[in-house]
Order: sequence, then C-alpha cells, then structure tokens
Amino acid sequence: MPRIAYVNGRYVPHSNAMVHVEDRGYQFADGVYEVCEVRHGLIVDLTRHLNRLDRSLGELRIAWPMSRAALTQVIRETLRRNHVRNGLFYLQVTRGVARRDHVFPADGTPPSIVVTAKSTDPSVIARKNATGIKAITVPDNRWDRVDIKSVGLLSNALARQQAKEAGAQEAIYIDAEGMVKEGAATNVWIVDADGTLVTRPADHGILRGITRTTLIDVAAKLGVKIVERKFSVSEMMAAREVFITAATSICFPVVSVDGQAIANGHPGSLSQNIREAFFDVAEKITI
Repeated sequence: MPRIAYVNGRYVPHSNAMVHVEDRGYQFADGVYEVCEVRHGLIVDLTRHLNRLDRSLGELRIAWPMSRAALTQVIRETLRRNHVRNGLFYLQVTRGVARRDHVFPADGTPPSIVVTAKSTDPSVIARKNATGIKAITVPDNRWDRVDIKSVGLLSNALARQQAKEAGAQEAIYIDAEGMVKEGAATNVWIVDADGTLVTRPADHGILRGITRTTLIDVAAKLGVKIVERKFSVSEMMAAREVFITAATSICFPVVSVDGQAIANGHPGSLSQNIREAFFDVAEKITI
C-alpha cells in the first residue's frame, strides 16, 4: 500500500511529496517539527505535542499554518489514509517559500506544512526494552536554543552516526563542565544509589521532552521520588539504572556507556515499571 503525505493543503503519494527548492526549511533549517506516537489506534499525548509546537513556532516567530483544530483533523486524516495503528506521525512547519535571503520574508508569506505517517513494528521496541541499548558520550557542540524543537539537527545526525559506528544506538551530549545534558534524540535519566529518579532540569540546555513530562507524572503516580538536577558522567556511570526517553520509544534502558557496563549490564526494574504504567497515565486520543 503506498504511503500518503499531506503537503501544503494536499494529500499526495509519499513518493511525490515535494516542497519548493526555496523553502526556508531546506535553505536555512528555518522550521520546527514534532513526532508523536500512535499506539493501538490512539494518538499519545497530542495536546502536549501541539502545546510544544505552539511554543516552538512562537520562539521562531513563525505563524501557525492553520488553526489547531484543523491541524488535528489533518493529522487524523493522514494517519487514517496510511492505516496506522501502531507507529507515528511527523509534522514539520517552516517559514515558507521566499527568495533566498537571511532576513525574514515579507509579512503574509504562508508557512509550509508537511505531515507524514508510518507504521512501526512494536516487537522491535519490545526487543530493545528486553536487552537494553548501548550509548556513547560526545561533547555538546549544538546551538544554545536546543529548547526549541528546530529542524536544524546536523549535530544530532553526526552524533547518532558516531554512535552507530561505535556499535551503539544513542549519543549522550556532555557539557563543558562534564555534566550530562541529553541524548541526540532523547532525554536521559538515572536512578541513583538511593533509588531516586534524576534528570537534568529542562529550563535551559535541553529539550523539554513530551515523554519526559508525562514520565514525571507516571513516576509520581508510582510514588517514585524525582529530582531535577544536573548530574555528572561519573555519576551516570555509577548509577543503578540509566535510561532514555522519547516519543517513539517511551523508555529504553541503557546497559552500557562508552563500553562500560551500567550496574550489572542488564535493564533495571524501575524503567520497566515506568514503561508498563506509562500508557495508563498518558493522554490518548482516537484517530
């Protein structure tokens, strides 16, 4: 079955989905995006994803391409046309098409919008959760505004490639002080020696992940103590558990970092408990 994409007002075959060569997303990475999970025919945490989209657009002074209600219907229709029951949708909004110039185009230039959707195999996620993943550390060389979910992801792509070449699945950014920031496409958590769940504050320097936010609600429901603070690489290496969170994977246990085993080198119990309780707490909207 051919995939269908939504591009600037039209549903088109994925193979024919195109934007103009002078779209500012292509020329300047002048745009933002969201990725949202679909599970058993339900969209997970859509309200929080759209709230973050609104913030990202506002920070970059990009107009909404349509009303929020209309966008929700486009998302649902794209998912329906692609028959997605388990998978994700990808949403991207750019400043639009204009003659190449660093300054913003004239007022009234319409934003560009693309929505795609695809099915994924839940068994792949299950296997990674059962075995855990490997990670490496890399220096953080990104721009300062990583709190905006921008399409400018070159550093992240290079870091992920470095991880792949090292036989790992994620790269964890480390700041100039030797403190853990976040993964190339994830937020990072540890369970310290006292059993406290620790993650870096999302006020500056990391993306406020939607899964991260919901996971805080999940941990509170489970009665797990949470502390938002910076933690060092050495503290991560000595942790009882390390795991990463993202919309498409929820909660992956990290069993080794830079070739060194975390704890006993196997997934821990807290990440498993959180993962099992996650969808009882997360918002779920019917397609």
